[in-house]
Amino acid sequence: NTGFRRLLLLGLGQSDRLDWESVRRTAGRAIRVAERMRLESLSISLDAFSDIDATSTAQAAAEGAALAGWKFRELKTASSTDPPEVTAVDIVGVDDITGVSRAVETGAKIAVATNFARTLQSRPGNVATPAHLAEEAERMAAQVGLDITVFNERRLRDEGMHAILAVSRGSEEEARLIVLKHNGGADGEAPLVLVGKGLTFDAGGISLKPPKGMEDMKFDMSGGAAVMGAMQAIAELGVPANVVGIVPSSENLPSGSALKPGDVIDTLAGKTVEVINTDAEGRLILADALHYGARLEPAAMVDCATLTGSVVIALGHQAAAVLGNREDLVDELVSAGESSGERCWPLPLWDVYREQLDSETADLLNVGGRPAGAITAAIFLSEFVGEVPWAHLDIAGTAYGDGKLPYQRKGAYGFPTRMLIHWVRSRAG
Repeated sequence: NTGFRRLLLLGLGQSDRLDWESVRRTAGRAIRVAERMRLESLSISLDAFSDIDATSTAQAAAEGAALAGWKFRELKTASSTDPPEVTAVDIVGVDDITGVSRAVETGAKIAVATNFARTLQSRPGNVATPAHLAEEAERMAAQVGLDITVFNERRLRDEGMHAILAVSRGSEEEARLIVLKHNGGADGEAPLVLVGKGLTFDAGGISLKPPKGMEDMKFDMSGGAAVMGAMQAIAELGVPANVVGIVPSSENLPSGSALKPGDVIDTLAGKTVEVINTDAEGRLILADALHYGARLEPAAMVDCATLTGSVVIALGHQAAAVLGNREDLVDELVSAGESSGERCWPLPLWDVYREQLDSETADLLNVGGRPAGAITAAIFLSEFVGEVPWAHLDIAGTAYGDGKLPYQRKGAYGFPTRMLIHWVRSRAG
């Protein structure tokens, strides 16, 4: 009587623990099963999700389904063994058709933006260069109506962004700084600023990384990809706030012209840095980008970066670290992480850690040794934000992985695109 040829039953677990993330995962599992059955369309009934309001359920289901359906295939030749994609997902069993339709559209836009970030992450370093990131940002900005400015190396030099330039010295690929603007708030209203590390490949420079696993260093631009994805969704959703996305982008390679251990560089903020490890380069390009963002006098600024291996030791692959100079901002991001399914957990930003960055030669060292590495990296960044309310997300353990959740694939996750979108929408009211 329903007209359906197949009925798929999925367990939801305990009803008192049902939340948005449960819905995302269930929708993702449905897509996975549909793919194995070589189905091209699927309907999801909301009748079973009676403990969550229909609109929230619809948004989460749309997110989970669209995230699960993403695959990075653009560099593969056509293969008849690939299962067909699920190209149509319907949400059924609803009364408030208008509200649910809006929620599905919102969830789909958030997922598509996250998948855009995942695609950028997945492209190898010979494709996703700093220039390529800038071109993709320009294409996306034109599509969704964002303002964009791209700084080339001449502009970076004129502006005094010598830390970004220093990291790029070993590469033939020129650095870029991408600035995206969404003017959704009132004229003169202080913006929210998102900053994402866009290191398109990180070999470590002269402080060369071990070869095993180095191919994953294409993911070192994951923070930048997430900011670009978030800005796409913020524009498409018409968020009523002024938002600026900043992506410093470069490559970190060894060569005769590369930055050397012991070199001292200056920064946009005027502070000097003794570089004792060229593999701690992400914080250098972020230093200039954060200070540029601070000059915009934002209401709040959040950066995200695959910054340290230490955060993986501390929190594993289940949560990013969040550190900041305002407790309320940190709490907002923890809440946004819970709602979006991209969790983060606070680490301290105590002044006592600052002494690990003391230098005999310059204003500060770029690394503070092995103890508390994720914390001292954030302490370093804090030197460049002034009094601006700021928080840092270390996503080294959560940006990519083996794809253990139903809506993930092995490789890029797009983390924390959804968290950033949720935070901006919450701040905008």
